[in-house]
This record gives sequence, C-alpha cells and structure tokens, in this order.
Amino acid sequence: MTPITGLPLTPPQAPALANPLAPANAGGQQFKNILLEALNQVNTMQGQANEAVQQLVTGGDVNPAEVLTTLQKADISFRMMLQIRNKLVQAYQEVNNIRI
Repeated sequence: MTPITGLPLTPPQAPALANPLAPANAGGQQFKNILLEALNQVNTMQGQANEAVQQLVTGGDVNPAEVLTTLQKADISFRMMLQIRNKLVQAYQEVNNIRI
C-alpha cells in the first residue's frame, strides 16, 4: 500500500495539557476572564439595541429591519447568558450539597 500524498503518516498529536505545576488559580482566572468578556459583549449588544431603538423613535436615519435584528440579537444573547448563569448556579448548588 502506498501512502496518499499530503496526509501525515503519523497520528496527530494531542494538544498539550496545561502545566501541572502552574498555579491552581490560573484556570479559574481564565474562566473568569471568559465570563467577563461574554458579559461585556452582551452589555454592548444591549447598548446597541437601546441606541437603535432611540434613533428609530426620534426619527433618525435607521432601517426598521436593522433595529429589529439588533433587538433580536441582544435578546438572544441575554437569554443565553441567563441560561449560563442558571447552569452555573445549579452546578454550585450541587457541589455545595456534596457530603464529605
């Protein structure tokens, strides 16, 4: 059998795992940063939706379809963040109820 050109002959390497000697809090800081970034994005979308509605109401030069799309994006992102929060609270409560 001849190998197909362009394909590697060795199996792909698994991604490197985090350094086991790294501080334990490093992963927590990364998770915190991801959550904060997501919250900031949701907040930005909410602000853009508010501005679009304000421009529409005051007679600004804005397309009503774009305003509706902006509102829907902000609503979906808010609902998703709310579900993430609910899952985090649920996981916290489950961990808190573990008997040692």
